Amino acid sequence: MLALHRALDAGYRVDALLAMFDETGERSRSHALPPHLMQAQADALGIPLVMRRASWTDYQTVFTDQLDAFASLGITHGLFGDIDLQAHRDWEEKVCGAAGITAVLPLWQAPRRALVDELLGLGYRARVVCVDARFLDASFCGREFDERFIADLPDRVDACGENGEFHSFVFDGPRFAQAVSHELVRVHELKPATPAPGHFFVAELR
Repeated sequence: MLALHRALDAGYRVDALLAMFDETGERSRSHALPPHLMQAQADALGIPLVMRRASWTDYQTVFTDQLDAFASLGITHGLFGDIDLQAHRDWEEKVCGAAGITAVLPLWQAPRRALVDELLGLGYRARVVCVDARFLDASFCGREFDERFIADLPDRVDACGENGEFHSFVFDGPRFAQAVSHELVRVHELKPATPAPGHFFVAELR
C-alpha cells in the first residue's frame, strides 16, 4: 500500500490493480484473501481491479499475459512494493521488460523499519492474514498490524514481513474513500505441497 501511496504522490496515474488468485479463483496468492474483499479494497481506493487465476506452474505465463494486455491499453509502468530482495526485482524487471513495461519500485532500498513507521504514521490500517509457522505461531494471525503487533514480534522477524514471515491486508487509510468492512471468522492451518512444502496459519475473513 505504501508503494501505491508514494507513486500517487509522485504523480503517477494508476489505471489498474492486478491480483493473482489460485486456480479456483477463491483465494489470492500468498495472502489467501477472497475476491470480494479484494474488490472492496479496490473500490474503496477507486482503482479498477483485474483478477487472474493461475497455478504456481503457469503463474509467470498468466502474469506476463496480463502485462501484455496492459501494454496494449497503453500502460507503460508496473508498480511493485518490494524493498530490497534482489531476486524479486530481477523477476519483475524481466517480465515487465518482455511486455515493454517499466518496473517501478518506490520503496526500493529504504530502511525497513522506517517504512513501517511511515505507513502507520500516515494512518493506514492493516490486518495480518497469513503467517509462516517457521517464524510465528497462530496467535499472530488475524491481529491488526500496529505498534503492539510489531513490539510482540520475535527479534528474528522483520517488521515489514519482507522475508515472507507474514502478509497483511490494508483496509483503511488516507487513500481509501471508506474502510473495508470485514470480520475475522477463524484462523486455520494451511500446509501446501507446492511450490515447496510449507506450514502457514491463515486468517479467514468475510
